[in-house]
Amino acid sequence: MNHDASTPAPSAFQKFSSLLMALCLAVMALAVFINVVLRYGFGSGVAASEELSRLLFVWLVCIGAVPAYARGEHMAFTALVRRFRHRAVMPWLARLIHALVALACAMLAWGAWQQVLVGMSSHSVVLRYPAALLPLPALLCSVAIGLMALRNLVRGQLPDFGHEAEVE
Repeated sequence: MNHDASTPAPSAFQKFSSLLMALCLAVMALAVFINVVLRYGFGSGVAASEELSRLLFVWLVCIGAVPAYARGEHMAFTALVRRFRHRAVMPWLARLIHALVALACAMLAWGAWQQVLVGMSSHSVVLRYPAALLPLPALLCSVAIGLMALRNLVRGQLPDFGHEAEVE
């Protein structure tokens, strides 16, 4: 991967998360492909394919959300931020944004934790994995993003949304 001087090299965490996402996507694609071939070619399928793909998709999204937040690639209020970028209100706006992100993550983490607890006593229908594995990535993702938002809030760090080129 080529990087110019303005683009930092990916961290070990970003490389690892990219590897995990690629692995999830590869297993999902293989499971769905095999299932399609078996259904249309031979009139039967693998019942576990849908369950496995659903589980891996949830993990894929949550694994990707954490480094995307760290790189400033999530949805941003660029029109609002650009309007106040050079004004005295911007540090307060940045703190408000970080506080709201942290609050949303806390609410998501609480709800995901409740679902993990419920899922500990039940299993998926076909693969029989603990149902807690489905909400677990939302819990982990919300905790990681919430901690990053709190760190930025404490530091008073302005959000680097990286979306300036996309705003007209």
